[in-house]
Amino acid sequence: MRPLLSLLCLACFLPAAFAANPGGRFDVRDFGAAGDGTALDTAAVNRAIDAAAAAGGGIVEFPAGEYLCHSIRLRSRVTLHLGPGATIIAADPPARPGEPGYDEPEPNASVQFQDFGHSHWRNSLIWGIGLEDVAITGPGRIYGRGLSRGNGRIARPVGDPPPPADAAGEPPDVLLADGPFDYAPRPDLVPGPFNYPNARDTLPAGVGNKAIALRDCRNVTLRDFSVLHGGHFAILATGVDNLTIDHLVIDTNRDGMDIDACSNVRISNCAVNSPWDDAICLKSSHGLGVARVCENVAIVNCFVSGFDEGTLLDGTRRTTWRTRGGPHGRIKLGTEAGGGFRNIAISNCLFEHCRGLALEQVDGGVMEDITVSNLAMRDVLNAPIFIRLGARLRAPGAAKPGTARRILIDNVVAHGISADHGVLIAGLPGHPVEDVVLSNLQFHFLGGGTEAQAAREVPELEKAYPEPYLFGKLPAWGIFARHTRNLQVRGVELRTLSADARPAVHLEDAADVRFNDVVLRNEGGAAHWRMRAVTNGRARDTTGLADGPLPDVTPRTAR
Repeated sequence: MRPLLSLLCLACFLPAAFAANPGGRFDVRDFGAAGDGTALDTAAVNRAIDAAAAAGGGIVEFPAGEYLCHSIRLRSRVTLHLGPGATIIAADPPARPGEPGYDEPEPNASVQFQDFGHSHWRNSLIWGIGLEDVAITGPGRIYGRGLSRGNGRIARPVGDPPPPADAAGEPPDVLLADGPFDYAPRPDLVPGPFNYPNARDTLPAGVGNKAIALRDCRNVTLRDFSVLHGGHFAILATGVDNLTIDHLVIDTNRDGMDIDACSNVRISNCAVNSPWDDAICLKSSHGLGVARVCENVAIVNCFVSGFDEGTLLDGTRRTTWRTRGGPHGRIKLGTEAGGGFRNIAISNCLFEHCRGLALEQVDGGVMEDITVSNLAMRDVLNAPIFIRLGARLRAPGAAKPGTARRILIDNVVAHGISADHGVLIAGLPGHPVEDVVLSNLQFHFLGGGTEAQAAREVPELEKAYPEPYLFGKLPAWGIFARHTRNLQVRGVELRTLSADARPAVHLEDAADVRFNDVVLRNEGGAAHWRMRAVTNGRARDTTGLADGPLPDVTPRTAR
């Protein structure tokens, strides 16, 4: 009898829900959650999480229902499981300062080098800091209905069209004009040299701007759920080690997922639609107060797009919204990059109605050992491949450009590429992009470029934000490569769908270049070359070039 009596006594001291669920499963309804989409369930959900943590770990279950919440606080060794038909809905922020809402953003002494969203984590629908062995699983949904997207109290609802074009007919850069902001201005903010902190994107206590935010965590799994309307970030992971993101569908109004200064990351089988910002974005900001490289990251079997928000999840995939530079929705390394990128593999991914692949190092860090393979792209709205080494240097102590080297891109097909940009590779004088191999590419460009565009001189823009459209319409329709060393292009076919008056390829300040088995087809036009300050170059089986050394330098002033 003694063992039985001991067990009964032990049960008296355990949380009631755990005693009723010896398997370590904690139903949020047992802790008072209504799940009716009207009552605020924040306290009940956090009670369930605390009970699971107190028991040494467990699964907090959300059965079918709509759970209206402000900040949900994750705990170590706890899994949130969103069952079939379960939706966690981000509640509206308070209408006036001082009323209860999302958790207050934590203090951060390192806010001068990245925006408010990258610098805070607690002001989120679901957040965790300093945790280990944490998971969120589906098949339910997270709906960020009450979240800000970073520039106001609350974002426009799903399906709202963007603001109208300006007087010149230009669409907006980003979807601005979030909901009414009834808060006092922040005269206490003193922006640093990069204009951060900035009153425009600084949110007060009570306002939430991320669906999921994680900082300094280990062994995290996010799997099998969907996110709609996720705010500034549907997922922000900063300084997280051993992160698995698998089989998510994200359809959102700004960034899909930002993986910032993380290591040992696997992103697989995800579909991310993000017309107003990047879909899958690796970063290495200074939000943690240290320069930490983002490394050992694999992105595989993913689909990214820039359809109208909500139309990936509902299956209509509409393309009515427009913005300068085209909808985002891409895979990108950067922009925040002070810590650098190393050992990155991107494979078997699909792009549709969005910008192309962007690899950017502009903040003085490294970008090296990058491999990209097996991509398919359709309706590409700017450069299908953009590799940029710049000198924005938005990082503490950054005094000179970093490095971009050992980048292999293989087996990529792209159709319907914008006439504005071909492949764009741009280093800086004295700081070349190095050791790039482009192989087995088949790109079909819209064409239609003019002689005036062919005559353009492209500015260096060394300190500018790295974005293809800022360079303007390029003077080459296929490849524009400037300030490079050891560029190899082999097994590549570039075509236009209509005649283009620009050269197919523009090379400038390029050393040790190799073109092998390159086919250029300009529908109804010539497939010619422009070369300036090209040294030690060779070609073989390449349209428009004789086998052997490339021609001598063409002076910069020549046409």
